[in-house]
Amino acid sequence: MNGQPTADVVDRIRDIPLYRASIERGYFPVLEKPEIARGFPDNWMTPGLAAALAAGEAEFVLSTGTNHARMQLIRPPYFLLKSYYRLWSEHPDISDTWAEGCRRVSLTTVLATEHVARVNARKRGGEPSAEPSLDDRWLDERTCYVNLRLDPDLWRRSDVERMLAEIREAARAHPRGRYHLDCSSSHLAHLVRKARAWGLWADFPPPASIVHAYEHTPANVARYLREHFDCPIVDLFGSTELGYLYFSDRSGRYLPHLDGMSVELLPVAPGSGIHSLIVTSVRNPWMPLVRYRSGDCVRTLDGSTDPGRIARFCGREKELLPTPGGPVAQGDLDEVVAAVTPRTFLHRLDVTGRGEAAVLRCTTFDGAPLTAAEADTLAGEAERLIGRPCRVEHHEHLPIGASGKYAWLARTQTQTQTQTQTPTPTAGETRGGAR
Repeated sequence: MNGQPTADVVDRIRDIPLYRASIERGYFPVLEKPEIARGFPDNWMTPGLAAALAAGEAEFVLSTGTNHARMQLIRPPYFLLKSYYRLWSEHPDISDTWAEGCRRVSLTTVLATEHVARVNARKRGGEPSAEPSLDDRWLDERTCYVNLRLDPDLWRRSDVERMLAEIREAARAHPRGRYHLDCSSSHLAHLVRKARAWGLWADFPPPASIVHAYEHTPANVARYLREHFDCPIVDLFGSTELGYLYFSDRSGRYLPHLDGMSVELLPVAPGSGIHSLIVTSVRNPWMPLVRYRSGDCVRTLDGSTDPGRIARFCGREKELLPTPGGPVAQGDLDEVVAAVTPRTFLHRLDVTGRGEAAVLRCTTFDGAPLTAAEADTLAGEAERLIGRPCRVEHHEHLPIGASGKYAWLARTQTQTQTQTQTPTPTAGETRGGAR
């Protein structure tokens, strides 16, 4: 039966209370996030897991909560980091920087930096300082975190000078000045813009390899990074609970990294080319997930449900925008924006009410508004995509969310409508805090 686990997988999960009813029925339905949380941790507890928790071989953690309510998880220590390191060491385009022992500089959300500082402080029996030193921001002997501010667009010159100095320090640890740059793509684009605007570009040592892994990377941002860095740039896709599942090569093609996993695709709506990503994974031995709905959406090369033909990861299922032509995902709007002009940097679609005019708010890499022709073309293409009138507004700044990720969509409802929604942006990122 399509999507059902193999006998080997069933043998591995036989003692887990959560799956007993499915094993008895001989059928496993799609596993939703609320089912994982119901009765936690007793619904996952086995004698082996209890022993692993007592021995420190398993730990309780929380998912990032960027795109959904924070979810309790059980996993081996450094589960996600080990998944990243393995992929880095095996990737054909960037494995050389792993093999050479290059330092990994991570430029991502301040929440990630704060987490590392907090863990290190607890190891010393203390609390982290308000602005942790570089020594307090090393995850291990390989990786340091450099961002200390929530919104990268609000970095001051002193912030940029400090980060560039810390990057240079990491590069000096290698005999040829090589280092690996791990990033949220938008954070790196902000750093490039500010370094160039403030005459600091010469102080930015070129990385030997780049991975962006924590959010959906807009096409224009990917193009901008390729224009400024002459090294392999790889995109990773994954999540806190699963680890990494796919990686891009330097040409942008996605390849599977499914050790201990299998994937199926289910259309999000009849006739839609957008598919929900359903994953079966025994990679985490303490919390194997069978037919788990990750919440991520994909499009395939031919619109089929063949997971071997995934072309792009296009957003979150909860953030799909209903339109007369069917659901629209973050990646769909991003394609429209990038096709009109490469100048657009950040964008957010604000929609109010059913069928009312939408506003597409945009910033640009050069800070100048789009030309009238560009704005008119973009408004027209967006209107065709979403099935409602749309106007384009230039902004010098679009605020980042509390999670440290940018929203692509903000939805509110008019007072005349009975259904209400929270009038705040949704965090429009795939990755689950991991990409």
